[in-house]
Amino acid sequence: MERPGGRGASSKRTARVASFRSQGTAEPFPFELPLACRTTTMDVSSAVVLNPSSSDNYVGGTYAKGVDVAAKRPSFTVGIEEEYLVVDKETGDLVQDLPDGVMEECEARLENQVSPEFLRSQIEVGTKVSKNLQDAREDLAMLRQTIADVTAKHNLAPIAASTHPFADWVQQQHTDKARYHMLARDMAGLVRRLVISGMHVHVMIDDEDLRIDLMNQVVYFLPHLLALSTSSPFWAGEDTGLKSYRTSVFRSLPRTGLPDEFDSWADYRRYVKVLVDAEVIEDATKLWWDIRPSDRYPTLEMRCSDICTTLDDGITIAAIYMSLLSMLFRQRTHNKRWRIYSRSLIDENTWRAQRYGVTGSLIDFGRGAQVPFADLVEEIIELVREDAEELGCVAEVEHARVIVSRGTSAHRQLATYRAALESGASEAEASQAVVDFLISETVAGL
Repeated sequence: MERPGGRGASSKRTARVASFRSQGTAEPFPFELPLACRTTTMDVSSAVVLNPSSSDNYVGGTYAKGVDVAAKRPSFTVGIEEEYLVVDKETGDLVQDLPDGVMEECEARLENQVSPEFLRSQIEVGTKVSKNLQDAREDLAMLRQTIADVTAKHNLAPIAASTHPFADWVQQQHTDKARYHMLARDMAGLVRRLVISGMHVHVMIDDEDLRIDLMNQVVYFLPHLLALSTSSPFWAGEDTGLKSYRTSVFRSLPRTGLPDEFDSWADYRRYVKVLVDAEVIEDATKLWWDIRPSDRYPTLEMRCSDICTTLDDGITIAAIYMSLLSMLFRQRTHNKRWRIYSRSLIDENTWRAQRYGVTGSLIDFGRGAQVPFADLVEEIIELVREDAEELGCVAEVEHARVIVSRGTSAHRQLATYRAALESGASEAEASQAVVDFLISETVAGL
């Protein structure tokens, strides 16, 4: 049987391109783009205006004269942050506080690559700046293994999952630090529910205006990255029916979700200044969007994804994100730009991604129809192949096919839970089986 989106889907993809080209596009595209061709050639006089931008520098989603489309290629170096929940190996429950000495030993061994998180039951790690994804994977593997080794001395273990299968969020306590006290005060009862973990990917984009331009465009793909990463189907012992319940929890806070479209770096900084001057936020680190310009580094920080339980899955998310940014930059040098769609439309795909993960479909706005996610993954792989080759991460990008075929962590957690119930386990025992699965998968293949 043909794998969905595999060789048997090539004729469908070709038909979709032909279908788009017959729908009134002014000029044929100089490169084949099967995702309903959401880019447009930069000939302003012949551009098809689907979503006119409010920026003076854009006409019908195209660059106007005077915009430097040939900026220096970014370095595309990468850094990855992960947040782990720490569980008791015997009970499977989330600890309320780390035992004395755990954080101290982690810091002694990892120095500035580890830090406490908002909850006392969490540990955050971050890779060094990596020139390629192979180095990032090696560093992240070391970080996961070190946290596992240190916590194991106390019969504890880290799990790379965005929610715990059955922990009671009411019992959790936040870390005794000034910034977390302030967060708890400002966010009130909402912040107590943040028993969630994520993965953030920083990609170096040296030029500030370019950083904003690429952010405006790459938001289109954030639902795709979320769907591939889902790892939070449970909440407080219940199957939520969602593959990323973390997204729902986090979006209850202000300044989350998709960012606005900004005309330039100056436009973005004006936005930040309004909130800072009004004493709503101290700085731009309090913008918790799904993607943002980092306020600490010259990077574009992707924050929409769940944390992947399996390390290789997480590296794939980073690889696709890097490759998408490279693709968008490459097309910019040819005076092409990805079409900008309404954030509310993209949020429809965010919902579908968090609800169904890789087994559902997302809306193809170029066609105005739902497309199976497996087909979209095949198209993305081909879309970024040239860039993945240049970045040396083709295998990592193609691993997305494995995620689709065997499911994300969320799908596998649910399968583990249901298999335990079918074998006669109680609901509590089935939940424990899920924790055991997460403990094992978090360190698998390191």
